[in-house]
Amino acid sequence: MDKLLIDQFILNSLNEDVGDGDHTSLATITAGTRGKAKLLVKDEGILAGVELAEEIFYLVDAGLKLKVFLNDGAKIKPGDIAFEVEGDAQSILKAERLVLNCIQRMSGIATKTREIVDILKGTNTQVLDTRKTTPGMRYLEKWAVRIGGGVNHRFGLYDMILIKDNHVDYSGGIREAIEKAQQYIAKQNKKLAIEIEVRNLDELEQVLQTGGINRILLDNFNFRDLRDAVNIIEGRYITEASGGITIDNIREYADCGVDYISVGALTHSVKSLDLSLKAVD
Repeated sequence: MDKLLIDQFILNSLNEDVGDGDHTSLATITAGTRGKAKLLVKDEGILAGVELAEEIFYLVDAGLKLKVFLNDGAKIKPGDIAFEVEGDAQSILKAERLVLNCIQRMSGIATKTREIVDILKGTNTQVLDTRKTTPGMRYLEKWAVRIGGGVNHRFGLYDMILIKDNHVDYSGGIREAIEKAQQYIAKQNKKLAIEIEVRNLDELEQVLQTGGINRILLDNFNFRDLRDAVNIIEGRYITEASGGITIDNIREYADCGVDYISVGALTHSVKSLDLSLKAVD
């Protein structure tokens, strides 16, 4: 966990939610009242966000104590108790919504990721996430992908050069785009991998003739062309497939022999798991 980044996220989120005070709790609960609450599981899936929840409770009130029963990555079912938190009742309620918003979404992402990872068992293909994330929550969502067994692609525009179709079109062609990227890296003294997207076998041939890249993204290829592309590349570069890939056909794409398959749906349209924070008598 990147504590500096996570703590800033938590403080910003609390400021958004709490403002100048949780007036409902302040009005109805006597100051100093102690309480206990449990995280109740009401869904099946993979748990993610417990470590984050601990940090949220700590930043809200360092006096809150967490007793964890299920850790990140655990398989969960309705009726399970993931953890209990005990301490100042007003503090527990101040943290409640942020904890639930994060852990429900992260668990949904981890669950979907694990489902795909299980489908890919027996192949040499791994599932990648994308930048199709919720603004402000990218670190959490990619964290959840890792908990589910997936692999993180680049985190942003700053940690890889990924030449896509628009870059190629604007720069004047595949060779021009690659050569400009190489020149930029040398001039800026950057250590950045170069990946380039190709839309067909002709573009792939241009990339292979140019060279100087690390990974090739085969976008919207049908199964036959994808198999042909992998055979043509012959392991010289890392291969990635994307576009039109769903949970129903991802195994067929993997069977074509690519190293990675990127799936935007891991983060952009996942269903959150049903979890609740309930007071304990």
